[in-house]
Amino acid sequence: QVQLVESGGGLVQAGGSLRLSCAASGFTFSTYTMGWFRQAPGKEREFVALIRWSDRSTLYSDSVKGRFTISRDNAKNTVYLQMNSLKPEDTAVYYCAADGSPTLSRVGRRYDYWGQGTQVTVSS
Repeated sequence: QVQLVESGGGLVQAGGSLRLSCAASGFTFSTYTMGWFRQAPGKEREFVALIRWSDRSTLYSDSVKGRFTISRDNAKNTVYLQMNSLKPEDTAVYYCAADGSPTLSRVGRRYDYWGQGTQVTVSS
């Protein structure tokens, strides 16, 4: 069955870095756009970044642009999110998701599969 398993979350001080990983199985990873979303307590889920399966083009939210980098390794069926210069407002549960449609989307409901999430906490 389809599985997306995130890892790499944790507690870090402001200005620090974390690298999230998402291991995928049960579908043809190399043909799916992969995205990262996050949800902070009391807030709606928001788009963070995505990477297209074909040309590896990327999109980022304005709040993380220049600080976060999304990448993927199709041989390992894994997508990564390198997070640098972390801020307390980056604190959230981070989810990876897979989108099989040909067009890029920042809209969560467009995504077909979701992981369970990993907690990222940034202390000030």
